[in-house]
Amino acid sequence: MTEPAARSSLVLALVYAALSTAIVSSLGMLLVPSIAREMDVPVSTAQWMLTVNLLVGVVATPVMGRISDGPHKKRLLLLALGIILAGSVMAATAPNFTVFLVGRALQGLTYGIVPVTIALARRYIAADKVRFSISSLSVTVATGLGVGYPLTGIIAGLFDFRFAFWFAALFVVTAIFVVFRAVPAGPDERAPRLPFDFAGAGLLGLGLGALLLGVSEGPSWGWSSSGVVGAFIVAAAVLTAWVRVELRTRYPLVNLRVLRNGEVLLANGTGMGLGAAMYIGLSISSLVAQAPTSTGYGIALPVFWAGFVMFPLSVGSLVANRLVRRLARRIPLATVLPIGTGLVAAAGMLLWFAHTELWEILIGMLVFGLGMGASYAAMPALIARSVATEELGSSVSFNQVLRNVGASFGTAVSGAVLAGNMAPDLHPTDAGISTTFAIGAVLCAAVFIALLIHTLVTRSRRATDERPDALIG
Repeated sequence: MTEPAARSSLVLALVYAALSTAIVSSLGMLLVPSIAREMDVPVSTAQWMLTVNLLVGVVATPVMGRISDGPHKKRLLLLALGIILAGSVMAATAPNFTVFLVGRALQGLTYGIVPVTIALARRYIAADKVRFSISSLSVTVATGLGVGYPLTGIIAGLFDFRFAFWFAALFVVTAIFVVFRAVPAGPDERAPRLPFDFAGAGLLGLGLGALLLGVSEGPSWGWSSSGVVGAFIVAAAVLTAWVRVELRTRYPLVNLRVLRNGEVLLANGTGMGLGAAMYIGLSISSLVAQAPTSTGYGIALPVFWAGFVMFPLSVGSLVANRLVRRLARRIPLATVLPIGTGLVAAAGMLLWFAHTELWEILIGMLVFGLGMGASYAAMPALIARSVATEELGSSVSFNQVLRNVGASFGTAVSGAVLAGNMAPDLHPTDAGISTTFAIGAVLCAAVFIALLIHTLVTRSRRATDERPDALIG
């Protein structure tokens, strides 16, 4: 095989591996009502299948990102896919909700797959092709969701939710085979061999776990209860200690010093806000699509068809990624980011005020996809051009961590709001659905306004800096 053909094959293999994240993610939101019904738990409790998956992803992503900066990238990717396979099988065969959650926790490693594939692309793909490859890998999750949801809906509609998890297991098996064949074997001799920051990993996991526990259990325990207040205090103390450890450690889990770079900070802040907004919009749209019409907002789609509601998301993100590729040489990536965020904000507002008809949800998903595709293509590219090669895996993974933190808060907050607004039939009330959509929309708008102000201020400073030069000339 010629070198260009081998590189093309590698890109396709990495995209296929990254699709495992989308496939596993599609098993979450769409199947919440089915899991609640089959395992006899409230919808608010079933939401934990999303939260625990994201929580593990938040911890696993920086760990996998840091390890991917080292020499054993392929081995790490295969090991992670193996654990995800075990989690998929466990969820498919779970006799109760507790065992099912353990399986979903193991599947959380999928969120660390994308940073590893990006590190592999940066190492083995030609310099003139790597930026577009990184953008493609970054939007694979958003694009793949639009494909994964219909497949999940078809399988769960024809059979049951267990077959959907068996399908995920089969997909992961094929991904393992593709990675084994296409990714170069052996350790990366150019990569540094650095000690692992176990203290940083432990503190980050404990701090984020306590924070998410407080947010998730606030409605049931009471926001002023000792348990919730204690969780927030522990989270604040542990995360403060984590920041200090990372700044003092020679080889930290996450190099927080790169946040001093304006473009990296911009990408990370946007990633966290959009992560929360996206998961609020997608998870609640999925509930609306399947809820009965008696709720006043439900569209009453069977799970077979409910998955197709997300298909416009895939179309929009794919189209946006193509447009970003074409415009990247003409428009600064820092400008693409607020454009994408503005589209996400528009989608959030649309779903807030109009979500009782199928066409409203479909348009909302299409605009969501356009915004996410543009934003997710721009974020890793901004980071990749702003940090050293040896810090890429860690820096991109931290961006993924913040997306997952935002997503975790999105699912936790939406679950908390729904738990406090449940009707006697155990479906969320119309007020609960509207309130949750409103939170996502306001969050999107806030991120967009912040980015817009940043862009205007940056342009004003550049114009001021260039004016004296023009006068001198």
